[in-house]
Amino acid sequence: MRPIKLPEPPSSPRGVPEIFEGGVYGVVRRAIIIGNGFPGAENQCIGLVRALGLSDKQLFYRVTRPKGGINEWLHWLPVSLHKKLNFIVRQIRGYSQILFSTEEKKHVTLPSVNGGSIGLSSVLEADAKQIVNMAHKTFEKDGPLLVVASGRDTISIASSIRRLASDYVFVVQIQHPRRHLDRFDMVITPRHDYYPLTPEAQEQIPRFLRPWITPREPPGRNVVLTVGALHQIDSAALRSAASNWHDEFAPLPKPLLVVNIGGPTCHCRYGADLAKQLTAYLHNVLFNCGTLRISFSRRTPEKVSRIIVKELGDNPKVCIWDGQEPNPHMGHLAWADAFVITADSISMLSEACSTGKPVYVIGAERCTWKFLDFHNILKERGLVRPFTGSVDVSQSWSYPPLNDTAEAASRIHQALAERGWVVRR
Repeated sequence: MRPIKLPEPPSSPRGVPEIFEGGVYGVVRRAIIIGNGFPGAENQCIGLVRALGLSDKQLFYRVTRPKGGINEWLHWLPVSLHKKLNFIVRQIRGYSQILFSTEEKKHVTLPSVNGGSIGLSSVLEADAKQIVNMAHKTFEKDGPLLVVASGRDTISIASSIRRLASDYVFVVQIQHPRRHLDRFDMVITPRHDYYPLTPEAQEQIPRFLRPWITPREPPGRNVVLTVGALHQIDSAALRSAASNWHDEFAPLPKPLLVVNIGGPTCHCRYGADLAKQLTAYLHNVLFNCGTLRISFSRRTPEKVSRIIVKELGDNPKVCIWDGQEPNPHMGHLAWADAFVITADSISMLSEACSTGKPVYVIGAERCTWKFLDFHNILKERGLVRPFTGSVDVSQSWSYPPLNDTAEAASRIHQALAERGWVVRR
């Protein structure tokens, strides 16, 4: 009996037989996170990867800038140029020391814990070629890579990875990259980043400056718009925090009001005046509040924190976090009955609004440009109310919780499915 020769299975554009598409070649099992050293940006990446179920299968890389001395004046430069200039300066300085030093000096470089701000013991320095090589070499065994980056300094690295390994990676850029959005498979950015395109914003911009204001065109198909910032807060995280912080928070008199204070920005300016207004309002609401807990951020000016500590620090109902670990932030989100948050912090507001609990904002009237647009969106959706001295924090109100991170993860699932890929948790 003559053997029957079966035809070769048709190949996909990447040269892989189609019968294997959706097998190992189409299963995303790993995530690469590229951070910029700022917790607010990096936490968005971590939160998105968590929502996709890949937290235990992630590698963390970081784009770092040189620090100290003249480097503090060079942060406006592209990071690659910044590093080259820093290298030249170091070489010149080294030669100068050799020429003019009268005695030998030994310089010891102390290693830094690169991942301390996000709870990791170490973080790898981001190198596009290294990540591309890994994507190529491990594709047949481990499938495609999901690359998630956030922040201005990560844009060139992330776009290079997609350009060099587009068949092996799916690249997500969080926060608006300003231009050339087609360099990424997906861009996730808040709606208020497109405020410059609105008629109100256009009236505020002189005509000769409009070509320089980004974004310059409406969002395309690969752009996912959120209300606020992505984060790591979901129902599972809140349940875990409620259990972990039970012994400290359960005995506290209710209602528990949590106050989160950030710091002024160029589009949300304030100082001692807002601190005095806030303390006056808090004094007024203390009578219907069981416990008041206050936290400052890294950006809080000392003049602001000093006023609040002086005015409220001795009140028996008030507890002010001293900045020592462990950070009670997760416990606050899980156990608070209501929140008061300064208008500057999009991240803190986004997290608090994901709980469905009352969120009061102070200082929104001081915000301008896209910050003001962000607050208008929150108010229109019923997520926040202004904080005044007449607020009764014992009266609860609710709303559909903000769910930006889960919705962004859902859009990634859809985009991957269009390529024949799927995330395996």
